[in-house]
Amino acid sequence: MPAPTPVLLMVRELNLGGSERQMAEIAKALDRSRFDPRAGCFRPAGLRGEELRAAGVPIVRFPVPSLASVKGALRIAAYVREQGIGLVHTFDTPANLYGVPAARMAGSAVVVSSQRADRRLMPRLYRHGLRVTDHLVDGIVVNCEFMRRHLLDDERVPAGLIHLCYNGIDTGAFRRVRGPRPEALRDASLVVGVVCVLRPEKGLETLLDAFAEVHDMEPGMKLAVVGSGPCLADLQERARALGIAQDCVFEPATPRVADWLAGIDIFVLPSVSEAFSNSLMEAMACGCPVAATRVGGNPELVAHGETGMLFEPRDPAALAQTLRLLIREPALRSELGCNAARAIASQFSLAAAARRMGEIYAELL
Repeated sequence: MPAPTPVLLMVRELNLGGSERQMAEIAKALDRSRFDPRAGCFRPAGLRGEELRAAGVPIVRFPVPSLASVKGALRIAAYVREQGIGLVHTFDTPANLYGVPAARMAGSAVVVSSQRADRRLMPRLYRHGLRVTDHLVDGIVVNCEFMRRHLLDDERVPAGLIHLCYNGIDTGAFRRVRGPRPEALRDASLVVGVVCVLRPEKGLETLLDAFAEVHDMEPGMKLAVVGSGPCLADLQERARALGIAQDCVFEPATPRVADWLAGIDIFVLPSVSEAFSNSLMEAMACGCPVAATRVGGNPELVAHGETGMLFEPRDPAALAQTLRLLIREPALRSELGCNAARAIASQFSLAAAARRMGEIYAELL
């Protein structure tokens, strides 16, 4: 049997974040009889680093003070040549912009990038840089059909360059378990919530506006917003202006995501733009009945009325109507949650994602 092919999976940092999580999970789950994974990064500290080390995946730090650093690029190219790396796969925008040219400079490896978010949300300079890397790679991995169409229609990427690998979820860590709520929610009668980064494209003001319309339907109902980001202060101010601050719990980003999901009765993702949401997948895997906007890859995850509910973005009235239905119908919540958990386990497991990524790597090699 031939020796496993050394592969280098790259991301900017090994901390919280969807791309960071997917890189770490794929690195841990790849078939070790076929691939010898290493994790490359610019900043090695963080939760994902601990997970990778525990799984025996070597971590290689490439100090990159800026994306204009030639020295850092030369180090990546030298490592690829010296270690006989057969394939380099970059997982996020900084790694795409910097790691792809560096890996191509080595001249000895297959080079693969990732596109996991709508490029129209990015600064113009980044979008231009990614268009350059599109011409340097042997393949681009996307995480949903929506992203494939975006690259084809908006970025004019050749179809043969694009490979679809849906995100995978660790269904051992994210599963249907109902335990005690986190302390901040312990006295809530019912919890509407979201776990995500607090950025403008998440549309969280729609959730606050809709919750203000329904919060008096049941005494003791709470809204949980779990995550960190630039919109926190504005969201807290909006809650005060709507008169619901006393019913809202704002919790910073936490590695205890599954514990918080276990305490949420209705999960809402009100994004105005989305690719293939890890947050939504995790909520579904934990058996939360979900309501999500009809954008991006959300309809690929949520079958309306079967595994969750869909509504139009920036429409608080539509979301409030959906929340009223779910609040009044606990049997419907239970049915949607059970169906969602089964769908994730059968179609979007980590094992399925790792198998698919292995197929992509083997094909390109």
